[in-house]
Amino acid sequence: MVYLYIIQQALVWIVTIFWLYQFIVSICSLVKLKDKPILEDKQNRFMAIIPAHNEESVIRNLVESLTKQDYPKELYDIYVIADNCTDKTAEIAKKAGAIVYERFDEEHKTKGHALNWFLNQKIEENAPYDAFFVFDADNIVDVNFIKNMNKKLCQGEDVVQGYRDIKNPTDSWVSAGYAIFYWTMNRFYHLARYNLGLSPLINGTGFMVKFDVVKPNGWDTQTLTEDIEFSLKRIIAGKKLGWATDAIVYDEQPVGFKQSWSQRSRWTVGHIQCIQNYTKDLAVATKEKKTLMNFDGFLYIIGSIPMFILTLVLLAINFIMFFANGITATDLIVNILRYLIPTFLLPIGTAILIMLLDKKPIRPMLKGLLCYPLFLGSWLLINFKCLFKRDLSWEKIEHVRDIKINDVA
Repeated sequence: MVYLYIIQQALVWIVTIFWLYQFIVSICSLVKLKDKPILEDKQNRFMAIIPAHNEESVIRNLVESLTKQDYPKELYDIYVIADNCTDKTAEIAKKAGAIVYERFDEEHKTKGHALNWFLNQKIEENAPYDAFFVFDADNIVDVNFIKNMNKKLCQGEDVVQGYRDIKNPTDSWVSAGYAIFYWTMNRFYHLARYNLGLSPLINGTGFMVKFDVVKPNGWDTQTLTEDIEFSLKRIIAGKKLGWATDAIVYDEQPVGFKQSWSQRSRWTVGHIQCIQNYTKDLAVATKEKKTLMNFDGFLYIIGSIPMFILTLVLLAINFIMFFANGITATDLIVNILRYLIPTFLLPIGTAILIMLLDKKPIRPMLKGLLCYPLFLGSWLLINFKCLFKRDLSWEKIEHVRDIKINDVA
């Protein structure tokens, strides 16, 4: 029993220090820093790249929002990768003003494969672009997105994540859960790390990459979460990513729980793939480069599934000690609440704070706030399930919300 108590206390300290570190970093999002200086004042030339599989319901709104950017029209082109499409995605995209590349490959259906296929062609052509953006087909883009990303490129940043907002946050408690999660990530993860000189992460859509970055190897990713994989490889190489709060993209999120479960399961499996492939490299980079940025990247990769497993072990030890009469029922309840309150209740207060800071309307989100612990709890169940059963196949998430940029901006 003494050994169990020692292990329990050691694990408590590990979990406490980890979350204290995250809290200290998050506070740095509350400080407004001076803008970086412009290194080269120019209007760059861009590609807007949209991988799309059977997205006829939403592709027009995205292309139209891109054609209306407050940026010289001759300095950017809109490309849609119609990836294994069997509907009118290609036809609608062309009519809306996009250049369409049709791709058919039943064995390699992921977004990463589509991006690599397209970018390799542009690299071979030596296409005259300075950088490119990647969007999901269900997105709509703020009118100042390209202008604000161009500023980041002129400041010397070569990979930059934009602000990922939600275009349907009040559709259901599920879409509200996504909205709260992304609003939290935007401020307390990405902005906080950017302010500290650490590295944010690419977050799936609405990001910019300098064209020169991918010319040596293309878009070389293998996991189901190509965005996280790309980010981790940059961090391992000692290259931080940038953040642009004012480059806003609006994303459609699932309304139903079943579809959300499927999507988040895929993300979790992709994250496990990244843990398997890059934990060692991140640890080595931390040891060799001895920078806080590399250490923070290492903490990110061990702070999800491994920290979840650690918490499960800690709870199991508490129950073992209780049934072995090592601790009282009161001690057991206190220890359980020590994990449940920060995991499920504290995020509600955090979400309200963020919504106040970022001027998000709270009243329409009340149902989502009350159900947010359920959203987070279901994600913990997904993590547990994926420890034992992982589906590596790609499953399409249906997007149907006909929302234009004027409806949300």
